[in-house]
Amino acid sequence: MAGEVLTAISPSTGQPIITRNEVTEAELKQLPDTAIKAFDSFRKTSLAERQAIVKKALLLITEKQDDLALELTAQMGRPIAFTGKEVSTAVLRAEYLLKVSTDVLKDTEGEPQKGFKRFIRKVPIGPVLIIFAWNYPYLILVNSLIPSILAGNSVILKPSPQTPTVVEQVASIFEKAGLPKGVLQYFHCGSTSKMATLVNDPRIAHICFTGSVASGLAVQQAAAGRVVGVGLELGGNDPAYVRKDVDIDWAADEIVDGSIFNSGQSCCALERVYVDAAIYDDFLAAVQKVLAGYVLGSPFEKGTHVGPVVSRRSAEAITGHIRDAVSKGARDLTPANSTFDVLPTVGNFVKPTLLADANHDMAVMREETFGPVIPVMKVASDEEAIKLMNDSEFGLTASIWTKDIAKGFELADYVEAGTVFVNRADYPAPDLAWTGWKNSGRGATLSRFGFEQFVKLKSYHIKDYPK
Repeated sequence: MAGEVLTAISPSTGQPIITRNEVTEAELKQLPDTAIKAFDSFRKTSLAERQAIVKKALLLITEKQDDLALELTAQMGRPIAFTGKEVSTAVLRAEYLLKVSTDVLKDTEGEPQKGFKRFIRKVPIGPVLIIFAWNYPYLILVNSLIPSILAGNSVILKPSPQTPTVVEQVASIFEKAGLPKGVLQYFHCGSTSKMATLVNDPRIAHICFTGSVASGLAVQQAAAGRVVGVGLELGGNDPAYVRKDVDIDWAADEIVDGSIFNSGQSCCALERVYVDAAIYDDFLAAVQKVLAGYVLGSPFEKGTHVGPVVSRRSAEAITGHIRDAVSKGARDLTPANSTFDVLPTVGNFVKPTLLADANHDMAVMREETFGPVIPVMKVASDEEAIKLMNDSEFGLTASIWTKDIAKGFELADYVEAGTVFVNRADYPAPDLAWTGWKNSGRGATLSRFGFEQFVKLKSYHIKDYPK
C-alpha cells in the first residue's frame, strides 16, 4: 500500500517546495532486513577502513557546502549568511569524533595476571535508527551518525519532512566515499504508527531521537516493550543569569545572539534571562540598542539576521506566549525597527521581542518557546537567580555572565543542567558531553562519551592452555 505524499512548506513564502512519498509498509519491512545483512559484513571491517570512509565523506560535504547551505535556507528558513556555517561546523564536529575514535574504541586491558589475557572490547551493537530534527539537521545528524559508523554499525535515518534532502545528500556522499551498500539507509515518514513499527522491530539495536519532549516520549513508549537503548535529545528552556559586575553592552550583545539566532529555534537557545536588579534597567536599554540593529527579512538576502520561523503553527505558538506574558504584566520593550514594525505579508515571520518584568507565572518562562523572544526578570541575589534557573522541568544548558570567573564557576556547581557556560551560550563543544537533565533528555552525544551508546562491552577472559 502506497504511503501518503509528504509536502515541505517554505517558511518564507508559505508555498509547497518539496514533496516526497512516504515509505510504504513493504519498504519499511525491508529496511531492517537490509540493515542486518549490511551490518554482518560491515562489522568485520577495520576501524582504519571506516575512518578512511568518514574522512572522505567529510571532504565531499565540504565541497558541497554552498549547495547544502542553499537547500537549508529554502527548507527551514535560516538566513543564507549562516547556513553554510552549520555545514562547516558539522564537519569540524565530525573531524573531532574521527580524531578521538582510535583511542576511544581501543580495547581496555584488565589487570595483569600471569597465564591469562583479559580485556574488554567495544563491539558494534547492530542497526541504529536515527530520527532527527529540522532546525540544525547536519549538526544533529553527525552527533549520532559519525560515531555509529566508526563503531561499525549500520544506520537507518529518518529526517524531518521539513528538510528531506539532508538524508539524500548524506547518503549519496557516503556512497561516493566508499561506504558499502546497505550500511546507510533512509526513509521519509510522517506516520507515528509506521515509526512505532520500526522502533518495535527486534532487529533495531538502538534508537536515537532528537526533537520535542512529546515526540521523544512517544518514541520511548513505543520501545517500552523491548530491551533496547533509546537516546533522547529533547527540548530546553535555557536560563541565563547576568550578574551586576558585567560589561553590560557586551553581555547584551551576546545574550541577544544566544536568544534569537536561528529565530530562536534551538533547543539550547537562551529562553529565560535573569538580571541583577542593580543593572536591570541599563541591561534592558542595552538589549534594545542591540535589537535595533538587527534585520528581519528574506533569508536569501545576505544582510538578513532573522528569517521566518519554520511554520505557521510555530508562529502562532510563539505569539501566544508573548500575548500570555503581556496579559500577566510583562512589558513589550521591543525597539522601533523598520524591519520589525512591518512584517512581510507572506511567510512565518515573528519579530524578535524583548519582554521586561517576566515571571514564572508566564508560559514563556515555563515552557519551551522555540522562537525569537527574550523574556527578562529582575533578581536580587545570586541565590535567587540560581533558584529560579533550577525552577524548570528542563535542564539542557544554562549560562552565567560575570567578570568574576571564580564566582561563576562556584555558582555553576549549583545549576541543574547538562552544560553550564560562563560568559558563553548556545555552543555544543565537540569535546564535551552533550546531555540533557530532567525532561531535556537521556544519554549523551559528542565527546568521548558520545560513542558509548553505539557499542556494547564484551569481556575476553583467556587462560593459557596447561602444558
